[in-house]
Amino acid sequence: MDQPEPSYINYDTFVDPDFVATTFANRLVLSTNNPSDSPIDINTPLSRVLFDVQDIDTRIDSLTSRSALPLLEHTRDDIRSATRITQALDAQVATLTEAFDRLHREVIQRHEAAEETKTASERLWSTVKLGRSVSRCLTLGRRLEAQMAEVQPSKAVGRRGDDHVAMVRSASSILSLRQIFATARPGGDAEGLDRITVIRTLRAEMVDPAEEALVSKSDQIVGQFSMSSLTASGGDSSASNNTTPINLPQSEDTRSRATSALTTLYLLSPVSNSQAVFEPSRLIAALQEYLRRAITSSLAGLAAGLAALPKLDRTLSEVSARCQNIVALEILLESIKPPQHPMVNTPDAPIPSADEQTSQATAPSNFLRPLLNSLDTNSLPSYFWRSMASQLTARVQKILRDGGVSARTLRTNRDRVGDAIRRCVDRGSQLPASSLSKGRSTVVRNWEREATVMVSAVVKPL
Repeated sequence: MDQPEPSYINYDTFVDPDFVATTFANRLVLSTNNPSDSPIDINTPLSRVLFDVQDIDTRIDSLTSRSALPLLEHTRDDIRSATRITQALDAQVATLTEAFDRLHREVIQRHEAAEETKTASERLWSTVKLGRSVSRCLTLGRRLEAQMAEVQPSKAVGRRGDDHVAMVRSASSILSLRQIFATARPGGDAEGLDRITVIRTLRAEMVDPAEEALVSKSDQIVGQFSMSSLTASGGDSSASNNTTPINLPQSEDTRSRATSALTTLYLLSPVSNSQAVFEPSRLIAALQEYLRRAITSSLAGLAAGLAALPKLDRTLSEVSARCQNIVALEILLESIKPPQHPMVNTPDAPIPSADEQTSQATAPSNFLRPLLNSLDTNSLPSYFWRSMASQLTARVQKILRDGGVSARTLRTNRDRVGDAIRRCVDRGSQLPASSLSKGRSTVVRNWEREATVMVSAVVKPL
């Protein structure tokens, strides 16, 4: 290897990483001038720098001239190597291009075709599910129409009466339709069902009117419930003059009709997933209305009887009859177990696993429990007597304020009135002489507290 030619230039100074041009120039100027000279001579250091540059240029030229052949050979070798690498890469690129083309043909194009097929299949499946839902709705609509014809037979058919059992079947059909309608939401099995004209027509002209008719008829049957052995009247005071005892066939018919009406109201009650225990609102509302009418009618009749004592015995008989109806209703409600409801879990259903947990409410153990919970009481007869007693004192005080013969007669016969009211409570606490009392004791429980409250409500103001 050739030794480098000697040079007076100190290359280490210029290749030093800490080299600073301004510092080097300042040092060069100071080395060629006296700091006290004025003006400073710049030509000498500038000539030196130019001489150094010329020397470096000469040295570069000498090196390149002497090493031109090795440099050209090295460049030629680099070009040949690059050419070989490029040729090898071209072959690899061609192979990759061919593989990509084959992949595009065999995978990507087939995937695109598969995606189209998948989209078509999904849409066809949605159409099939929607068609099945429509068909199911129409089938249930025809069934509901036939069942409603049994519930409300037309005179042209020539049938007598109505089939109260068909009310439960109709309610079940409506419930099935409601289930299908619920799946019409986005993401449901019947998404878009509510946009179909025939379904909207079915819902507006068949389902909703049928539900209203069933609820109205059930409310009517519950309002007319009467099992009393003292009178065949219900909660309506205008019908309480009939004192013909109800016979066994009539009691069985009344019981079965009431059971169908109560079951219908239970099934048609809206379900809220926020409830832990299902509260059948329509059933509770109908029973509360029945109790309200019985209390209101009894309170009005008892106030009139206290104002005119000759009518008191008849009025107390009517009040006892209404309480007997309530006793019979309580026993009937306790005996009815909730029917199967698709949106409500049964009380004895097995506890689902963590993966099967649902937000469905649980059905009550019987029809009586929700009503007692809503009234905050443990007995319907007790609620009847105590509700009457809480309002009766004001009626007695009004009679006393009005004065006259009614007030004087009432004060004179306060003991007799108290005894009559106590007997009224005792009679009303007895079960009706019907199939409901079969196998049960005549008196359900001790009603002495209720009798005392009723007597105090009337006698205490006197």
